[in-house]
Order: sequence, then C-alpha cells, then structure tokens
Amino acid sequence: QVQLAESGGGSVQVGGSLKLSCTASGSRFSDRPMAWHRQAPGNERELVAVISAVGATRYKDSVRGRFAISRDKEKNILWLEMNSLKPEDTAVYYCWAAPAYWGQGTQVTVSS
Repeated sequence: QVQLAESGGGSVQVGGSLKLSCTASGSRFSDRPMAWHRQAPGNERELVAVISAVGATRYKDSVRGRFAISRDKEKNILWLEMNSLKPEDTAVYYCWAAPAYWGQGTQVTVSS
C-alpha cells in the first residue's frame, strides 16, 4: 500500500522558514516525478514545486527563489525548504507522487 506522510508544517512569522518532509513507502519512487502542492481556504489546489526522476525542478512563479524542492531517492524522502515566508504562503501543503498518490497534508501558517 502506497503511503505519503508529510511532516514539518507549523506556524511562523513573516520572513521565517520551514522545511517540509514527505516520506514515501509502499512502492518504488526513485523513477517518478514528485511534487508539492498547496491549497489555501477557498482556493483550488495548486502546484508549488516539482522534481523529476533525474532531479530537474520547476517552481510556481511566486515561490521561485524562496522555496527549494529536493529528494533522497534511496530513502524515498521529498523535502520542501521554504524561506522568506509570506502570509500568502499560508495553506495546507500536500506531497504528490506520480501517477496520482497524495499525502494527507500539513498545515503551514504565516502570520504578520
């Protein structure tokens, strides 16, 4: 059974940092793209960052330069390092693995 388990969310002030982790189990993930999405109240879920099987990355425009996605393919761990956080980054952050596996989400709250 495939499971994605996020951790590392919390509450921080504007300008602060958080590092999210996603531990994957139940399948081989080293050859799949993985990604972080987020969903704020009243908004649709949106892609934040994606990393390919060979390590190529792509970011949502509003987080580029502040967030960094990375992975450990041997340990099946995905990370999202978030710096210079803004109130608009407040959302539930979800780990995703191809083709359509999702974690349960972790809350990130940025307050001014």
